[in-house]
Amino acid sequence: MATVDDCRQALYDLAARLDADADARGRLDLDRTLACRVTDLGAAFHGRITGGRLVDITDGDDPKAKIALVTTSEHLLALVAGELDVTRAITARQISIKANPFDLLKLRKLL
Repeated sequence: MATVDDCRQALYDLAARLDADADARGRLDLDRTLACRVTDLGAAFHGRITGGRLVDITDGDDPKAKIALVTTSEHLLALVAGELDVTRAITARQISIKANPFDLLKLRKLL
């Protein structure tokens, strides 16, 4: 099992990857709040997707977030590392993403 610090670092790594990828920023034209809930650790993080970037990542849940990712620590790390396909993970119920359908389609491009 991964730690809370590992999960936090994975989200920071994802944010850095998006910052460096101009193509991803162009494909991800959302402005939404995001919550990431890590079920096996009882931890949560939240931030904002804006201008194709993931910003303002901080500890704690945001119950009003427009997009919510719910998963375990190991699946979060695998997803961010590109080792877990988001579509297969959703189908296998390894992750759950609560978002409107249009946002979900855009998020597939991110992960």
